[in-house]
Amino acid sequence: MPNITDKTQTHFFKVRVATAVAIIFHLIGLTGLLFFKREWFVNTSAVNLLLMFFLILYTQQQKNTGFYLLMVISFVVGMGVEWTGTSTGLLFGNYSYGTVLGPSFRNVPWIIGLNWFMVIYCCGVCMHMMLGKLLTADEEENKNKRNLLRIISIIIDGATIAVALDWLMEPVAVQLGYWKWAGEIPVFNYACWFLVSVLLLGVFHICRFNKENKFAVHLLLIQAMFFLLLRTFL
Repeated sequence: MPNITDKTQTHFFKVRVATAVAIIFHLIGLTGLLFFKREWFVNTSAVNLLLMFFLILYTQQQKNTGFYLLMVISFVVGMGVEWTGTSTGLLFGNYSYGTVLGPSFRNVPWIIGLNWFMVIYCCGVCMHMMLGKLLTADEEENKNKRNLLRIISIIIDGATIAVALDWLMEPVAVQLGYWKWAGEIPVFNYACWFLVSVLLLGVFHICRFNKENKFAVHLLLIQAMFFLLLRTFL
């Protein structure tokens, strides 16, 4: 039976492999979108997102009920709010999806549901790992107070990161035909993103699973840089 050291080394290897794959595919996509036939690379966007999803599964330690529960709830809520948004305009604003993100359900691409899970997972794990050492043994008397602060920070700061990522992505997504707006991108869109992210990061906190995954942090940074460069040069 493998010991803790073996498991740690195995996870470290998986993180390195997954990070290398993510960097390579995002570099290929960035180069293709900026310098080559944009249409072909745009049409592979759903495949790239699906690959990132499988890399999260590959690097997630001790996948259990809590992990899969977060995945299912994020997917269902994500698809639900997107369908409400595209059908009624009551959430996010007046927008509609194009066809480049692959198969859809009621005009919402299935990959968008997975993307909601990936964003929430990566933002939640990032904040959890940043704040994981906030509590120390010699601060036992402040443990409850600090634990509450950590929970609030994971949810609110994580939601803020999710909105920042959406802000980076929005104009790029419109240019690439992922979706389109009936006019300017409304501030209401970001407010809804924040509220839905707060809800799902609350679920992230409640669900019990191993939340130590450096690949999630790496992927968040890779995607942020990817969309920042596209937003600047596209």
